[in-house]
Amino acid sequence: MQKSKKIYQKRKKKYSKLSTKTNKIMNIVSLIRLITAIIFIIVAVFLFMDIGGIILWATLLFILGVFLYLIRFHNKLKGLHEYLIILTNINSKSIDRVEGNWNTFKDRGEEYVDENHDYTFDLDIFGQNSLFQYINSAYTSEGRNRLAYILSNIPKNKDNIYERQEAIKELSKKRWFRQRLLAEGMTIKVKSEDNKSLVEWARRKNSFYDKGWIKVIIKILPLITITALIAGYGFEIISKSIPIYLVIIQILMGFLNSNNINKEFNEVYRYQDEIKVYWKMLNIFEKGKFKSSYLLKLRNRIKNEEGHSAIIQLRELDKIVERILNRKNMLFLPIKIVTLWDYQCLIRLHKWKKQSGSLVKEWLSVVGELEALSSLALLGYDNPDWAIPEITDEESVIISQNIAHPLLRSDAVSNSIKIEDPSRIVLITGSNMAGKSTFLRTIGINIVLAYSGSSICGEKLRCSLMNLQTCMRISDDLEEGVSSFYGELKRINNIVKASEGKEQVFFLLDEIFKGTNSYDRHLGAKMLLKQLYKNNGIGLVSTHDLELGELEKTTKGNVLNYHFKEYYKDGKIHFDYKLKRGVSTTRNAIYLMKMAGVKIEDL
Repeated sequence: MQKSKKIYQKRKKKYSKLSTKTNKIMNIVSLIRLITAIIFIIVAVFLFMDIGGIILWATLLFILGVFLYLIRFHNKLKGLHEYLIILTNINSKSIDRVEGNWNTFKDRGEEYVDENHDYTFDLDIFGQNSLFQYINSAYTSEGRNRLAYILSNIPKNKDNIYERQEAIKELSKKRWFRQRLLAEGMTIKVKSEDNKSLVEWARRKNSFYDKGWIKVIIKILPLITITALIAGYGFEIISKSIPIYLVIIQILMGFLNSNNINKEFNEVYRYQDEIKVYWKMLNIFEKGKFKSSYLLKLRNRIKNEEGHSAIIQLRELDKIVERILNRKNMLFLPIKIVTLWDYQCLIRLHKWKKQSGSLVKEWLSVVGELEALSSLALLGYDNPDWAIPEITDEESVIISQNIAHPLLRSDAVSNSIKIEDPSRIVLITGSNMAGKSTFLRTIGINIVLAYSGSSICGEKLRCSLMNLQTCMRISDDLEEGVSSFYGELKRINNIVKASEGKEQVFFLLDEIFKGTNSYDRHLGAKMLLKQLYKNNGIGLVSTHDLELGELEKTTKGNVLNYHFKEYYKDGKIHFDYKLKRGVSTTRNAIYLMKMAGVKIEDL
């Protein structure tokens, strides 16, 4: 972690210096541009006063050329300056992540929070202080959605996990690629909530511009008009009224169809920024060198049937967009009229849509996949000591060694546990605040990382591919009129039904049936665990009910007892958060009540 932090600090310092230097050059260029403009005006005044000859005209044209070049050069410097600032911010954010300040990141993925999901709500996958907030480096809506999907859905087979794991491992070593991908994404000036409208626009065609006779007219008429202008005004071999009539006809063609033309071009203006950014992101991917089969398959997905890659097709679209943008320049108006420029652009645009428009959705999907994989890859880069998990074909296996909670960072305490058939259920007892719930979440969130193909926060994790189900964080729903106990029953019912399916269920139950009396709670918990075991379930259960510890004996080891304990020093309570074998032998509720000011009489 310290190695990656030093690299981030070095990169941040480098990009910060370069951006400052670039800004100074921009200011110098701006000053030269201003001086050039003043000189241009002075020379133009002399010419207007009919002072000077061909040399002054040549000087004026030269100064104009220099001025236009300086504008272009300044725009390039401005783009570079913005890009360097983005790279500086990316590395600054990476330092915050390594130092544990990631919980200040604005993108928390709150729109993905679902209290009824099988596990994401209980395991803090989305929302404030969540896994998404910690690892997300996706900027586009496609990337964010894809990352959310990976964290919310369990793959159907281990081959999918291993294939993704191979890609993530390769990307974890490509810091520069990941940062450039993110930087290009962050150059989008107006960030869309989703790309559905862009995809629909790319697919939508206007058959009018695809008709042969329209294409013939649009190509031939400007040639006739230009020829007539040369013949009439250059050589005076035809009447000057003829080219005038032709120009009027072309003006009317643009005017009568102006609503449709403006509508078409407004959509282009709307998506021009995104089109350029996606082209640059895919260009980075296309030029990169990759070995993993998953990434090579992704690269094949951005090619059309002729084998042309997305960057070639998007470059063509970018050229069309640049042509369309020229019409905004008032100096371009005469050319626009004479050449039927709007129609020429629309014919090329709809030709492109016909050839490549249907592929845009797939291209954006590839961009999203790359962003999601890059987000997961940063864990391996920032934490080289984290292990690559093993997914086994065996049922009922969870073997972890020194595994810790990835979101607790320096405060995390590692523990090891081994769950194998026939001992498929682990019962964890312990005092309040001893670490029972945190341990359940530690196992759960690391399994989510394992299934995503990422590294896990620990030395080793070997587990089966299972249907992850949790019941940990249940609250009253006043709007729905649902009590926390009834809400818990609904979650338990979902887990039981899932255990009756074909997939093996891995469950995490935290203080089940806590909303009822001790007798019913004890009986209900015992019956539930027997039922889940019978249905081939495997899982961990935390409880204050020490009497449930008898299940290890009565089930002949099908249920194993573990516990956390506290100790007292200098009149204060302390926890080591280390998992130990057996049932808890300590209680701290009375002590905590006394600390709260409750007078407890000795019995």
